[in-house]
Amino acid sequence: MEPEMEDKTLELMNTSGMESQNLVDDLSPKKNTVLKHTNGPVVGSRKRPSQGNYEKEKEHCITLFDQWSEADQVEFVERLISRMCHYQHGHINSYLKPMLQRDFITALPAQGLDHIAENILSFLDARSLCSAELVCKEWQRVISEGMLWKKLIERMVRTDPLWKGLSERHQWEKYLFKNRTAEPPNSYYHSLYPKIIQDIETIEANWRCGRHNLQRIQCRSENSKGVYCLQYDDDKIISGLRDNSIKIWDKQSLECLKILTGHTGSVLCLQYDDRVIVTGSSDSTVRVWEVKTGEVLNTLIHHNEAVLHLRFANGLMVTCSKDRSIAVWDMASPTDISLRRVLVGHRAAVNVVDFDDKYIVSASGDRTIKVWSTSTCEFVRTLNGHKRGIACLQYRDRLVVSGSSDNTIRLWDIECGACLRVLEGHEELVRCIRFDNKRIVSGAYDGKIKVWDLQAALDPRAPASTLCLRTLVEHSGRVFRLQFDEFQIISSSHDDTILIWDFLNVSTNGQPEGRSPSRTYTYISR
Repeated sequence: MEPEMEDKTLELMNTSGMESQNLVDDLSPKKNTVLKHTNGPVVGSRKRPSQGNYEKEKEHCITLFDQWSEADQVEFVERLISRMCHYQHGHINSYLKPMLQRDFITALPAQGLDHIAENILSFLDARSLCSAELVCKEWQRVISEGMLWKKLIERMVRTDPLWKGLSERHQWEKYLFKNRTAEPPNSYYHSLYPKIIQDIETIEANWRCGRHNLQRIQCRSENSKGVYCLQYDDDKIISGLRDNSIKIWDKQSLECLKILTGHTGSVLCLQYDDRVIVTGSSDSTVRVWEVKTGEVLNTLIHHNEAVLHLRFANGLMVTCSKDRSIAVWDMASPTDISLRRVLVGHRAAVNVVDFDDKYIVSASGDRTIKVWSTSTCEFVRTLNGHKRGIACLQYRDRLVVSGSSDNTIRLWDIECGACLRVLEGHEELVRCIRFDNKRIVSGAYDGKIKVWDLQAALDPRAPASTLCLRTLVEHSGRVFRLQFDEFQIISSSHDDTILIWDFLNVSTNGQPEGRSPSRTYTYISR
């Protein structure tokens, strides 16, 4: 104890005559308290002077106590508490507990700090926010005036692609992320939230049960029939056809907007962004087209045989070919594309490539998947397991999902090269595959599209019978390519059609499952 504090304690403890002795006695319950055991609770009996002396001594103590600093007061109280018995501690705890339980949400606005109360409550999830509204009128006012239901919806739209997609399709995104004086009240967003949850549950049920609205584009190829590749956005679908053309379709009306010609062989692969379409063909060339005008901006002549697949992003492009090689290109601009490196090592046609900032991944008819460093283009490792050639793959984060002519799909950990799961069910070559955080969707030469539960597939305890959620059968020929998002699958086939499988806008009377076989399945929710 500090010298000054010691002096104050001595002053308090050494009052003259009987007052001193009485005060010491009063502060020393361990010495003077007698615990009596009765049939009821344990009670303490203590000796203390007459009421008049006690009141006088108490006032003297309080006077001295009030003169000390807060730190000294705390230290003195700690010392008093340390001299008390458990029974006294219980009384003190009962006294302090309501003092410490403060309604800060109500108290903050009273201090002009509404924004802090709003910020605290903005971290609540929907269930907790509902409960908070029922606490009292002041809490309900803070939530309402702070537009916390709107902020919760905005947070979900920012972080969840399903919420973002719904906001765009149902037009309530126009009210979000804006400070508008005439915006809907908090009650609008409160009632909107459960409707969004209902939409999400309906979409998930449609995926599980195979309920969908089907739209069909007949490509009407003049010569050879078949749609080898496609990509889509909210406005258009761009497809590469066996008849050497590239067709651009309006996604709403399904009308053909434009036909691009120039390749002298089938268009086997494509990718586009806001500015350009890049295509690869069996004529061994890669062509770069302007999206708006359809004009050819560049033609790359490098591969000796058909260009089977390509990917580009962030100034880098990777192409692969039937000539067993992989070409890595630097894309400074659509007209300034230079060859950086050629990767060799596969012993058969390289059918597919994918990449990110860390790895380039390639798959070949030689039954292997090879991993290369994106920055150095050096070989890293080979993934072995498929029993026949590999036709398709997708790579993201640590996960690689591949499809093969052995009719299986394999999931791989790219860092250690381990095969995590084998999915069986297709009856012929698995030609195309895509996955997101929830699902894997695959298309095969058996004409079927299968939807798989990704999270269950990554769980080694999940039975194989639970992994395939639904089989979709509408194509009459081999499925060549597909893409999907939270609301739809778009697929193309040797039957010269593009199908749009819409799981959002399903008629209320239900969509018959068509030729999709009935099956027993278990949906594992993650």
